[in-house]
Amino acid sequence: MGRQKRSNTTGCTVDMTPMIDVVFQLIIFFIVTMKMEQSINMDIRLAKAEHGPMIEEEDPRTMVVEVDKRGWISVHGAQLSRSKFTKVMVSRAKRHGRFPVLIRADRGAEHKDVRAVMDICSKIGIWRINFAAIKQEVAK
Repeated sequence: MGRQKRSNTTGCTVDMTPMIDVVFQLIIFFIVTMKMEQSINMDIRLAKAEHGPMIEEEDPRTMVVEVDKRGWISVHGAQLSRSKFTKVMVSRAKRHGRFPVLIRADRGAEHKDVRAVMDICSKIGIWRINFAAIKQEVAK
C-alpha cells in the first residue's frame, strides 16, 4: 500500500492585515517627515547687487517665490496664476500665520510682475519680504 500525502488541515492561517497596516503607517510617516527639497528654477538669472546684505541664516519657514522674465509666478516649481498664487498664500497664512517670503526675480522680469507678488503678500499681511540677488558674477 502506498503512502498517502496528508494535507494541512490544521486551519492555521496567518492574518496579513496588521502587517499591511504597519507598512502603510511607516510609508505615511516617512513621507510626512521627509524634508522636501527646495526646487529652484536654474533658468532665472538674478540681478546683481554688490552692496546688498548677505543672508547668513535663512528662516526655515521662508517661502521662495520665483518670477521669471515672462512674468510667471512659481512656487516649488509649479507655475501659478495670480489668483491661484493668492489662494496658496492665503491658505498657508491661515495654517502657519505670518512667514517670510523670498522673491527670486529674473533680471529681465518687469517691475509690475514683481510688484504683483509684493501686493498679494501685503494684502494677506505678510510684510517680511526679501529679494534674492547675487554679489558678483561667477566666472565660467
